[in-house]
Amino acid sequence: MTGILAIDTATEACSVAVYVNGEYRELYEVVPRRHSQRLFGMLQSLLPDGRLREHGIDAIAYSSGPGSFTGLRIAASAVQGLAYTSGLPAIAVSTLALQAQTALRLGLVDTGMTVLSMLDARINEVYYAVCAFDELLATVREGPCACPPSGVAVAASANALHGVGSGCRFAGELPAAVSSRLESLAPDLLPSARDLVPLALASLARGEVQRPQQVQPVYVRDEINWKKLAEQGKKL
Repeated sequence: MTGILAIDTATEACSVAVYVNGEYRELYEVVPRRHSQRLFGMLQSLLPDGRLREHGIDAIAYSSGPGSFTGLRIAASAVQGLAYTSGLPAIAVSTLALQAQTALRLGLVDTGMTVLSMLDARINEVYYAVCAFDELLATVREGPCACPPSGVAVAASANALHGVGSGCRFAGELPAAVSSRLESLAPDLLPSARDLVPLALASLARGEVQRPQQVQPVYVRDEINWKKLAEQGKKL
């Protein structure tokens, strides 16, 4: 049985989950701007000695973005350090796919629906992706993109849409071609680290893993840069 350590700090929520022997242990808190204060305490609570391999962990999954710039940096830095010291692979998962996966687990959507996963990107923009489910797993079909709400575009092949995430607060500003297809909205949904696990297990089975030096946030906005450990002058 494969063990996964999962970390998500991409939104106002901060969560860590451990999946070993088919069982989940998770800590989840909504702590805007306090992720750096809480993340390592959560890790210490779930894995007190930090010896991931001895706890049955085989890979470290993280929500790679898009999302809060600071939150993404915190997760990427933590995952780089953990992957390096433990010698374990990392697995990047789209935050927007993760959000759709959380919506599925909570019963806000079902596997036959097309999900418009959106995050408030601040400065009057949203991050969004269109997701569908393939064998119970959220898969990004379009996106991710960053734009003003009025610029959100969805292919005509996606008929009914179900909006999830903080970006849904801008539903009234979406183009008529998109808003007219929205059948439900869940603006208060925040992603959870435990929902990284099924997506990460599928990626691991396909061999889609990263070495520590490959871990990095996905910002979507091209003008944002983040230096990896090697680029910071730290030896790997």
